[in-house]
Amino acid sequence: MKKILLTLLMSVPVVTTNAQTTKNTLLADWKGPYGGVPAFETYTIHDFKPAIEAAINEKLGEYDKIANNPSAPTFENTIVAMEKAGKKLAQVKAVFDLYSSNLNSPEFEPIETEMTPKFFETNNKIYQNAKLFNRIAAVYRSPEKSKLTKEQQRLVWYHYANFVREGAQADAKSKARIAEINQELAGLFTKFSQNQLADETNYYLALQTEADFDGLPIELKNAAIAEAKERKLSVMGCIANTRSSIEPFLTFSNRRDLREKAFQIFVSRGDNDNANNNNETLVKILQLRTEKAKLLGFATFADWSLSNTMAQKPEKTIDLMMSVWNPALVKVQEDVAEMQKMVAAEGGKFKIAPWDYRYYAEKVRKAKYDVDANQIKPYLQLEKLREGMFWVAGEIFDLSFKPVNNVPVFHPDVRVWEVSNKTTSNVVGLWYFDPYARKGKRSGAWMTAYREQSKVDGDVLTLVSNNCNFIKGKENEPILISWDDASTLFHEFGHALHGLCSNVTYPTLSGTNTPRDYVEFPSQILERWLATPEVLNQFALHYQTGKPMPMSLVERIEKAATFNEGFSTVETISSALVDMKLHLLENAKIDPKTFEKETLAALHMPSEIVMRHRIPQFGHIFSGDDYAAGYYGYLWADVISADATEAFTVDGKGLYDKAVAKRLLDHVFSVGNTVDPEESYIKFRGKAATSDALMRARSFPVVK
Repeated sequence: MKKILLTLLMSVPVVTTNAQTTKNTLLADWKGPYGGVPAFETYTIHDFKPAIEAAINEKLGEYDKIANNPSAPTFENTIVAMEKAGKKLAQVKAVFDLYSSNLNSPEFEPIETEMTPKFFETNNKIYQNAKLFNRIAAVYRSPEKSKLTKEQQRLVWYHYANFVREGAQADAKSKARIAEINQELAGLFTKFSQNQLADETNYYLALQTEADFDGLPIELKNAAIAEAKERKLSVMGCIANTRSSIEPFLTFSNRRDLREKAFQIFVSRGDNDNANNNNETLVKILQLRTEKAKLLGFATFADWSLSNTMAQKPEKTIDLMMSVWNPALVKVQEDVAEMQKMVAAEGGKFKIAPWDYRYYAEKVRKAKYDVDANQIKPYLQLEKLREGMFWVAGEIFDLSFKPVNNVPVFHPDVRVWEVSNKTTSNVVGLWYFDPYARKGKRSGAWMTAYREQSKVDGDVLTLVSNNCNFIKGKENEPILISWDDASTLFHEFGHALHGLCSNVTYPTLSGTNTPRDYVEFPSQILERWLATPEVLNQFALHYQTGKPMPMSLVERIEKAATFNEGFSTVETISSALVDMKLHLLENAKIDPKTFEKETLAALHMPSEIVMRHRIPQFGHIFSGDDYAAGYYGYLWADVISADATEAFTVDGKGLYDKAVAKRLLDHVFSVGNTVDPEESYIKFRGKAATSDALMRARSFPVVK
């Protein structure tokens, strides 16, 4: 826990092979309003290689200057100097990462493959710069450190600990091998991501006849027709191989045969008998990670990965996951029994299969709570919910949003808002919104910061974006989304608010740059505001009548809030447990299919459910190191967010309690990583979080 466009190709600057050319617009400082913004309309793919090479050379030169400074090491001439270095590369990489996630194409892929290792090579050179590390260590050990502010002390500790963790104290032979491993991993991460994107792009479910649309809501039918037209297919409709298309189809299609086909193409991503098979790639990644961890003095990669998190030890995460896993299994058994009764009542002779689960869960929800997804969806207009998110941000964090048209965007679908503090009228940043699925955009939803908030070198505003994959459907018709998609929308907006509310001095500690198992907490707690009557009454408006969602429906939604929690918990935690067990291997020479099968069998995984991310498509853990041995973080953060929610709902006056919201802002959303997360959470809550609140939130038994 981010298309090559006609608008981008209309203005092509002159680019020579000289990496230092000033005509390469990627190397130009960001100019214009808000302290400068990316000039998306001027960039081309051909800019990247020379720009990256030039920006890397500039950053390494800046760090060498710090390392070779003849003056004695101080906080200012070493730590602060590092915070100010590498601005050009940060800007170039922000655009590079955007292309990788939002604008990927056959033309970009070879550049991505070639240049991604360059970033890792740069990091290796910095972390293994002995003179630089000695200066950092001198500041870290200096008696003068005690005179620094708390934030400054935290920054010194962070840089020192990070260098040590990356091998700054390793011997020369180990350093050389670590650098080689990092380089090789960079290429493998890119290959894994490109393979997954290729399977998502190339595979789809064709809907040939009117009967193939049976059961689909009109907006899903229209989206499938539009997708087929965009792909220029000679079929009536097309279900794309992305979560935002497949899951609604599995929920509503009356065609069990087609549900199975849709399910199979989705869970087979990266695992097909083609050039995009990821199994060999992921095994090599695991082997290299294991080797690297041992060179760094850790038994396993999981031990190394968790060394800078809240959890610290893999065993602690497994204990937490298993404490929730077993109650979730019981809940799934109960839910499946109800579904099986419904199958029998319809005259079916089959056992619930994974491609049946969402379909029959929806039927049980309707029968049990009189809540039908098709009843809810007409009230969930994407644009109205966006307005609802803005309103929530205003109520709890005093923020206002104003659309702006003087900022370049990378696609006509992207829109931008200026974000300000309502009380002071001070602008705090920009929010970019890229809501729709398209070719070349990776699936899922995510938040990206193009620039972090900071004050070390002037008052720098943050630039954040939310990226989703909603299906457009027919032109000039409102985009209707599911309740799960609405929750995801609020979740990712929580990440954006974490960046927009940041009020720190140093970019390294800014916004979402927190430990991995804490960063999901602000996003997960924001999901809670979606279901509040205040939001539903004002922004859940029927797309035809404009009337708000009836209170009777709101009440039924509240009663059904914990329905199917067993499914979502098992689906997610199974992935997290497999992730952790993969990275606890001391010998990673495995067959992924066998490992997955045996691990899930040992966990008594219900046959009716599959992992949310099967191993060959588990981009969270194989497209980079950020979430490797870290997918548990979603559960860890949900424990914290459930406990934090009770500060509002049990100990406070409700989710709009101004006093509790102020504490949440002051001690969570605004402080970034300037304070140890456990310390900042206790300042907000008055106590440490426990899993009891999560068990209550999911209607699982609390075991004492």
